[in-house]
Amino acid sequence: MNKVVGTLWFVLVGLSSLQADDKRPNILFAFADDWGKYAGCYARTAGPDSLQALVKTPTIDSIANHGTIFNHAFVTAPSCTPCRSSLLSGQYFYRTGRGAILQGAVWDLEIPTFPRLLQRSGYHTGQTYKVWSPGTPKDAPFGEKTAEFESAGGKFNGFSQHVTNMMANQGKSFEQAKALLLSEVRKNVESFLRARSDDSPFCYWWGPTNVHRKWIKGSGKKLWGIDPEKLRGKMPEFLPDVPEVRQDFADYLGEAAAFDAGLSEVVRVLTEAGEMDDTVVVISGDHGAPGFPRGKCNLYDFGTQVPLIVSLPGQTVPRVVDDFVNLMDLAPTFLEIGGVDVPEVMTGRSLMPVLMSDGNGQVDASRSWVVTGRERHVAGVRDGFLPYPQRAIRTKDYLYIMNFKPDRWPMGAPMAVTKDSTPSTQQLENNTFISFGDLDASPTKAWLIEHRHESEWKQHYAWAFGKRPLEELYVVADDPDQVHNVASELKYAEIKSKLKNQLIKELKSTGDPRVTGDGSTFDKPPFTDPFKR
Repeated sequence: MNKVVGTLWFVLVGLSSLQADDKRPNILFAFADDWGKYAGCYARTAGPDSLQALVKTPTIDSIANHGTIFNHAFVTAPSCTPCRSSLLSGQYFYRTGRGAILQGAVWDLEIPTFPRLLQRSGYHTGQTYKVWSPGTPKDAPFGEKTAEFESAGGKFNGFSQHVTNMMANQGKSFEQAKALLLSEVRKNVESFLRARSDDSPFCYWWGPTNVHRKWIKGSGKKLWGIDPEKLRGKMPEFLPDVPEVRQDFADYLGEAAAFDAGLSEVVRVLTEAGEMDDTVVVISGDHGAPGFPRGKCNLYDFGTQVPLIVSLPGQTVPRVVDDFVNLMDLAPTFLEIGGVDVPEVMTGRSLMPVLMSDGNGQVDASRSWVVTGRERHVAGVRDGFLPYPQRAIRTKDYLYIMNFKPDRWPMGAPMAVTKDSTPSTQQLENNTFISFGDLDASPTKAWLIEHRHESEWKQHYAWAFGKRPLEELYVVADDPDQVHNVASELKYAEIKSKLKNQLIKELKSTGDPRVTGDGSTFDKPPFTDPFKR
């Protein structure tokens, strides 16, 4: 029994032997839309001059101070619905059928999910805000008896919009406006606790969408004191280090701070109810930043790497681990915590052995790589509703990406953007689908398109929107922003071949339709006929 979690009750009774009448821990899962690896606690490894050091997340940091920080957590797909389908099912997204389609999603009830299994074992389950698109019907992945606890409202999802409006039109201070939105969070959590009929353990998914676009320009500085000028020289190489983009990113960090403020209220309610000492807390996000190149909908780290902080009851010593984990690993983890058998169909692996260790750095030597992938994000951005199929393998040293259809536009077709024509700034900042529809509308998107003909920014425009080769290979230590593709260099031929073989082996062994049969499953109906149910 290790010194960190030796006091845990579930160590004493043995997770594998729990019975239905044993007191099992609660689970709080705080899951933010579009939130990449940006929290203050990550400055411990990223450094004091990092972007992570600029965002204040005291609640998350406090939980990390008696929890485990994962440095290498990734999603299976950098798009909300496939990521969440994977997380719920504990399987790669490509194994969840139409459950992995953003528009036209249909859940196959034959696919087991951790909330339904926990519910059937006696857990009180519920969610507030977003879980799975297109919502969470009671017979969908979250479970038949699951209720959505949002009776107090959903304004927190538009944090900067509502706070700014109250400040401008109702004469409220920032603290007064924030307090009103936090009151909504509090009431929603309280309603979840009241709905529990007995002292059964609970699994509560708190999933605000405020980090998703769009936000109020300048809100990062105005509401949270994040000065865009402090981002100068710290931006990823693929983002123009100019005032407009720095402000846009500062606003993004501000929404991460708002998520933290909301989480503080969730924790306060559970603490006052006497539940926190028996609660496993897990904090993460569904993929990288929206409206920024190479983030959301991309297999570079900026799109697939996410924060993951886990705090177990009784843990007092903070840990930082370097194991490569995938968010599909959370489903078997939650089931093991709840004493529920993990279905064999799940391709994720429980994180409990890592969490129960007292080590830092690399704990499980076998967790040295992850596989990620992508098919279709939004519909209609390419002719025939076609996807942009990609798969990748990420190791400590390399990122290898295979683009199965390099003739297609990775971010969707240019549409209204031509050699001689540019939509207005207002259109580009507000209408995602006017051009390159897999990149959310944003000031950054508008700026790049408007400056695409300038020699200084042509490469940035190409990084953002240009077509990509069949293979990409990046040397992470030399190229942390993953912009210098060395796939064609002879000296990397052997490692490229090794990574490709390893990737294909994993895809085949887990039944990825993209590499089995004729590989065209996702290019045909029903996947290319998304609105037919």
